[in-house]
Amino acid sequence: MAAALQSSVFADSTTVLNLGIILGAFIASAAGGLFKFTQITVGNFAASVIGGLLMGYGARLAFGCNIGAYFGGIASFSLHGYIWGILAMAGTFLALYLRPLFGLSVPKPTDSFC
Repeated sequence: MAAALQSSVFADSTTVLNLGIILGAFIASAAGGLFKFTQITVGNFAASVIGGLLMGYGARLAFGCNIGAYFGGIASFSLHGYIWGILAMAGTFLALYLRPLFGLSVPKPTDSFC
């Protein structure tokens, strides 16, 4: 454990993988024209930071991937997977309700995601 604390963060394969995912998502969104610095507002920034912290906290509570907790639980017919699914839907509805507080629009059923 002490050796890991003394070494570079780039020596950890999981850290390098996570940084690669973040960089790849940024490059893909910038190449597709979806990421523009002119579109960043205080509300958008606040929503992103709060959402990222909550996702990280949820992943920590799940001891890894919180989506994996759902799929693993459902696949093994465990009660926690079903509870996770119900609470994830409740969290989605709460997030949609809170979007206007951050200056974000609520998607309509007729909106396309493609």
